[in-house]
Amino acid sequence: MPAKNGSSGGTRLVIVESPAKAKTIEKYLGAGYTVESSIGHIRDLPERADDIPEAFKKESWARLGVNVEHEFEPLYVVNPDKKAQVSKLRQLLKGADELYLATDEDREGEAIAWHLREVLKPTVPVHRMVFHEITPQAIRDAVANPRDLNLRLVDAQETRRILDRLYGYEVSPVLWKKVKPRLSAGRVQSVATRLVVERERERMAFTSAHYWDLQALFDSGKPEERPRDFTATLTSVGGKRVAQGRDFASTGQLKTADVLHLSEAAAGELAGRLQGTSFSVKSVERKPYTRKPYAPFRTTTLQQEASRKLGFSAKYTMQVAQRLYEQGFITYMRTDSITLSETAIAAARSQAIKLYGAAYVPDKPRVYTSKVKSAQEAHEAIRPSGEEFRTPGETGLSGDMFRLYELIWQRTVSSQMKDAVGESISVKVGGRSASGEDVEFSASGRTITFYGFLKAYVEGADDPSTDRDDSEKRLPNLAEGDALTVSRLDVAAHSTKPPARYTEASLVKEMEDREIGRPSTYASIIGTILDRGYVFKKGTALVPSFLAFAVVNLLEQHFGNLVDYDFTAEMEKVLDDIANDRAERVPELQRFYYGAGDGDEGLKEMVTDLGDIDAKEISSFPIKGTDIVLRVGRYGPYLDRDGARVNVPEDTTPDELTAEKAEELFSRPTGDRELGCDPVSGHMIVAKDGRYGPYVTEILPEPAEDETPKKRTKKADAPKPRTSSLFKTMSLDTITLDDALKLLAIPRVVGELDGEEVVAHNGKFGPYIKKGTDSRSLTSEEDLLTVTIEQAKELFAQPKQRGRRAAAAAPLRELGDDPASKKPVVVKEGRFGPYVTDGETNASLRKGDTVEDITIERAAELLAERRDRAPAPKKTTRKAPAKKTTAKKPAAKS
Repeated sequence: MPAKNGSSGGTRLVIVESPAKAKTIEKYLGAGYTVESSIGHIRDLPERADDIPEAFKKESWARLGVNVEHEFEPLYVVNPDKKAQVSKLRQLLKGADELYLATDEDREGEAIAWHLREVLKPTVPVHRMVFHEITPQAIRDAVANPRDLNLRLVDAQETRRILDRLYGYEVSPVLWKKVKPRLSAGRVQSVATRLVVERERERMAFTSAHYWDLQALFDSGKPEERPRDFTATLTSVGGKRVAQGRDFASTGQLKTADVLHLSEAAAGELAGRLQGTSFSVKSVERKPYTRKPYAPFRTTTLQQEASRKLGFSAKYTMQVAQRLYEQGFITYMRTDSITLSETAIAAARSQAIKLYGAAYVPDKPRVYTSKVKSAQEAHEAIRPSGEEFRTPGETGLSGDMFRLYELIWQRTVSSQMKDAVGESISVKVGGRSASGEDVEFSASGRTITFYGFLKAYVEGADDPSTDRDDSEKRLPNLAEGDALTVSRLDVAAHSTKPPARYTEASLVKEMEDREIGRPSTYASIIGTILDRGYVFKKGTALVPSFLAFAVVNLLEQHFGNLVDYDFTAEMEKVLDDIANDRAERVPELQRFYYGAGDGDEGLKEMVTDLGDIDAKEISSFPIKGTDIVLRVGRYGPYLDRDGARVNVPEDTTPDELTAEKAEELFSRPTGDRELGCDPVSGHMIVAKDGRYGPYVTEILPEPAEDETPKKRTKKADAPKPRTSSLFKTMSLDTITLDDALKLLAIPRVVGELDGEEVVAHNGKFGPYIKKGTDSRSLTSEEDLLTVTIEQAKELFAQPKQRGRRAAAAAPLRELGDDPASKKPVVVKEGRFGPYVTDGETNASLRKGDTVEDITIERAAELLAERRDRAPAPKKTTRKAPAKKTTAKKPAAKS
């Protein structure tokens, strides 16, 4: 049993993952303890060929880093960037009497602790120290009550790592050969990509249906009522229900013939027949309304709600939550649990009584149990740390840490409050048209008589048109038989909408519902598919790229099992079984990699014979109703029609590429315009549209056979055609040969000044003139063609401007205040394209973002991510003046 404090002698080394966590814990433990960070994982499977130890490089399995020939033994190497830290830990361990491994209490944390023990090889007692919050009491309890390493959790994590390595290292090369170099496949990331692609396919196949009904504004004739009138919708005509959106299939056709599909004309005619009709209340149905509190946050629900309310990405949410945890403000943030400890329940109830009164807190505490089938570790829900909760104002936090803490605090406190109660009302109104048709309108309302937990917290929704839980819709106090008059009767048009694209919040929910992957990995998975270019954001929506379509197409056709939702979920259950001692690592890896026989094909066999994979077919997608084919090439998507090609604009979403859009792209100038011959060189000058925009170039003649050298010419030595991008004021359809020749003359020699040539250049930071090593900026690209030596002389006579060359340009759009910095956010045009800024932080717009459509929520997300990526300010220390000393000769090495 380890000592309970540092006063009994000896030194105890405590190792955690992060420096921030180490700093907080060291403050709580005090003398007798040294707390140091491993800075994450210290060793892993080799990432590069250079990392593989020499003794294993010739092994057939070495590139995998896993010995697939002998019980799938992993080959671990200390990460090159962690060798110095490992040396430091070894040195600290030499002076320690006990070692505490205090990494996170989950599978990954258990594996890190095991790796530390294996690498450091301690000769002193080793203890596994676990806690789910970083408070003085929790840390003291963890030191006093350590446990042994849980090798079943280590086995489960190691199995996951090996599965992911085999999948990635065996399948990714197939993508390189058949789709595009440098692509990656992943056991969960590929399935997540498939989800996003399938949703886009549904949108592309969707046919919108149009239908009409009537909206009536009825007057109750009761001036004392508030409100006096209400709106109702036509629901039936002649006893037949009027068709609504739910009655139409994705093909645009009615699912059943038992409904009345009103056209615009029919609805208008019915409205005419109802003029002057007397209406009355047919029925009033009242039901009690109850809304129970939401459960405390687990990892996925925190990610979803932070996305809806704060505009955070899943990745950024976890980064902010990590900082809150490490600084002792919240409990551990990677958890499947929604339960609260008795201490936490008492703290939440106490705070609710203090803030809202005893009437808002039930007599008995609320107890929540997880509905997630594969809930992993027995952590608590995510909540404020400590035996007493700090209100957001008492924390001293600011910015995004304050906002996320406030969200967690509100959710936790509200979870122990009373239900919201009220009344739901449904009213049916009847009348008869001039032609004798019985018509029925309906209206519904809701009133809340006791807000309960809604006083503290209201959950957001993925669909912005959805009513919030605290919203009310009041109707007049009506009774059956009450006469009503029509104040207004309108024909209302409606259209069915394709299924909404996933947002980060809804994709997290979908993956959790399907039990794909671990909730703790969702943030990194979404980050990966965004970073790899498989998905991009349009507002908050996740849009698959055409590249993702090609990758998913290949995986579905030739590796169907690997992207099957049920198969992926089953693998998670296998990992759970290993963690719970119900399955063994080696047999499961054997089955995954080599198969189980009887037609159960393993990964190895899948990737062995690739001859039947037609690379062109995999990346080809016919445009319905045309002879045009979309193809995904190495340099991006393009349209092909009998050999004629046209590039697809980068920001085109797959569901926008209709037959009409494809024809429009082909009708645009292709950019391959022959402008004429250069009168000096005789070379043909051509205008083209390239990956980086329109440009002009010259066509060099092929060398004659007798001029071809015997030795193969190096590519660097071969003559290169002159090339120049068009100015922003130019366009492909209007550029002339004269314009092109002027562009190809850049860099242009302006003249000579002070014995040196002055040359006009167009650089990545804009147009400028250069004389030797001195340069001056020009105000526009056109100046490159017109600037004279006299003007250049005037520019060089002026002092060189540092930083911004001119007054800041007016913003393109004003978006509102950033929730984190509270400063106004604007969109500006920069050297590398449009960006958003709050005056302190700049963030470039990404693929799918446009100046016209970007919202303050999306801008806040971009700024938040940019702030998080910013390097920490370097600490500077004032050096003491160097003392003059006599140099000593180095000692000889023994």
